[in-house]
Parts: sequence; structure tokens; C-alpha cells
Amino acid sequence: MTIEISDQLLEKSGLTREEILLELAIILFQRESITLGQASKIAGIHQFEFQKELAKRKIPIHYDVEDFEKDLETIKQI
Repeated sequence: MTIEISDQLLEKSGLTREEILLELAIILFQRESITLGQASKIAGIHQFEFQKELAKRKIPIHYDVEDFEKDLETIKQI
């Protein structure tokens, strides 16, 4: 999907393209609509950098027992 934001709207927002993508990724992540990995891809940054941004904003990372078990399975497969 492609989202177009006019230069005029971009200028009026006072944000760069990258900042808008980061804000969108954070909002969707906070709503638990997307995963950490998906959010970092939308933002166009490494997961570690995305996590640092979340920490800076005091936004918790959603990581439950199910996520932990999936990670353990992934590690076993490696």
C-alpha cells in the first residue's frame, strides 16, 4: 500500500517523511496492531533503534509469555 502525503501537508506538519513514518509505527505498535518488527520496518530503522525510541518515550514493549515461547522455538531452530 502506498500513502501519499502532499508536500504542503508535510511542510505544515513540521515533520520529515521519516518522522511521520516513525510516529505512525509507534501509534500502531502502541495499539498492538503490529509487532515490534513490523513497526521498525514501517519506521525504516533497526529494531534496536526502534526500541530505544520507545524507551525514550517511556512506551513499554509488549512481550508476553507467548512471545517468549515463540522466541525459544526460533532459537531452537537456529
